[in-house]
Amino acid sequence: MPRQTRAQREWRPGQVKPPRSVKTLFASTVLCLEAVLMFFFSLMAWGLNQNESYAWWLFGGSLALAVVLVLTCAVLQRPGGYILGWVLQFLMLFGFIAVALVTAEGLIVPLAAIPGVAFMACWWYALNKGAQLDDEKLDRFRAEEALAENPTSEENKND
Repeated sequence: MPRQTRAQREWRPGQVKPPRSVKTLFASTVLCLEAVLMFFFSLMAWGLNQNESYAWWLFGGSLALAVVLVLTCAVLQRPGGYILGWVLQFLMLFGFIAVALVTAEGLIVPLAAIPGVAFMACWWYALNKGAQLDDEKLDRFRAEEALAENPTSEENKND
């Protein structure tokens, strides 16, 4: 017998699955795209400073932040998950500024902060719009549940 997940073991016939969170989907998408940004930023920062002693620190730190951004997707629905996401947003932005202050290319590297600010705006939009869509989706789910439980009620005949 193949191994089943917990959701598969707990499933019963007729059971309706609750809707998945759009907020989590949007937030995970933004975090993964930011991880890609940090990967390319690490390559750029290392390439521009490869003769300096701190080049590998820039490269490793940026890659580590990219990995943390991806891993944060797994804990978004746990308590403090979205707060961790906000912390990572500010850490990424301050990382761009710190790299600009440390490196000799201080005028070039801050341009990377522009996508950082744009992604922070995307993060804010993903959380707000995702929460709004989750509320609408939950209302629809409850209405469908009520309709399934009592399909002949007066309220349902009008629809």
